[in-house]
Amino acid sequence: MKPYMKFGLVIGVVIATLAWLAVGGVKETSTYYKTVAELQQMGDKAQGKRLRVGGDVVKGSIQRNGKEVSFHLVQQEGASKGQMLKVTYTGSDPLPDTFRDDAQALADGHLNPDGTFNANKIQAKCASKYEAKPGQIKPGTEPTYNRSKPGRS
Repeated sequence: MKPYMKFGLVIGVVIATLAWLAVGGVKETSTYYKTVAELQQMGDKAQGKRLRVGGDVVKGSIQRNGKEVSFHLVQQEGASKGQMLKVTYTGSDPLPDTFRDDAQALADGHLNPDGTFNANKIQAKCASKYEAKPGQIKPGTEPTYNRSKPGRS
């Protein structure tokens, strides 16, 4: 066998191995975003898959028991409005400051056979935090900016 042929064969094996590892890694780390209703419609197919579920935290449902936090997510829009999902968080990261009653939250984890969602990561958003304070910007107007160049009056 010629040296170029051996070198080409080795390079081909290395490239094939890297491609196989990349495809396997992408499949293993992929997550699917679902609403509460979509997750419940999946039934047994949802078990064993890494999923991300979004909804609103039900008021008064947050319960802390040591490092475990459980709460309910509810779907607030669409035809399936009102469907709830019990979520248990056992991750090592602290919960976000914006994780409160009525906040929008994303839970990343797996669905258990008993129908509860075991989350290992929680993201939360408080919509009112990102809105302008009342009286700062009048409805129907746009903010004005000083467009003069530096050094000009």
